[in-house]
Amino acid sequence: MDKIQYLSQFNLLHSLSMEDLIEMDQLTSITIIPKNTFVQTPETFAEGLYFVKKGKVRLYKLNAEGKQFTSDILNEGNVFGEMDIISLGTRDNYIETIEESHICLMNKERFESFLIQRPRFMMQLLKVLSDRIVGMSQLTHNLALGNLHDKILYALMKLSDQFGLISNDEYYRIDVPLSHQEIANLVGATREAVTVTLQELVKEGFIKTGFKTIYIHREKLLERNIT
Repeated sequence: MDKIQYLSQFNLLHSLSMEDLIEMDQLTSITIIPKNTFVQTPETFAEGLYFVKKGKVRLYKLNAEGKQFTSDILNEGNVFGEMDIISLGTRDNYIETIEESHICLMNKERFESFLIQRPRFMMQLLKVLSDRIVGMSQLTHNLALGNLHDKILYALMKLSDQFGLISNDEYYRIDVPLSHQEIANLVGATREAVTVTLQELVKEGFIKTGFKTIYIHREKLLERNIT
């Protein structure tokens, strides 16, 4: 598949004409990055706008004690990066592939000129930025005020919005591998506390678990006002 076909699959780029896509193709380089490989660290940050064409990447930060906190997981069609005229708040993040990923990088100077000439596409980018800010605000609120049960359920609900697949019953499988430690990184808790809480949530019928697999009962979460 050529890069023009690659680009046409991004939701963000659906408003562009074929002529625009051909021009954008000339601004784009695609890199295939193996699983569990850093796309960026705070020390290796470089300005640019990136699209996830295929795969999944995890964004996280480290506190003074070296503890990880996962701020986001991005899949196909998501955007990250920083430019002079637009910022998606990823400068200080570690960005690591969860699985083999195809990452598109836009040439900074030429892409800024491209944006200026296409206000509709600029508005879509602004919406992505706005949605990211709202999502991070909700995440911060829930992590600050919720108990561990609600923190975990909120994080799982958000992941199911991105990666949820309908199961054979009323539970939805989250289509991303999740160990207890990875869930702990999402909610800022210890692995031991998360393990105990997950067992309690299974007993209450909110979730089912398998090897690195979580199923959630969305209706029960909605009844608990986890949105």
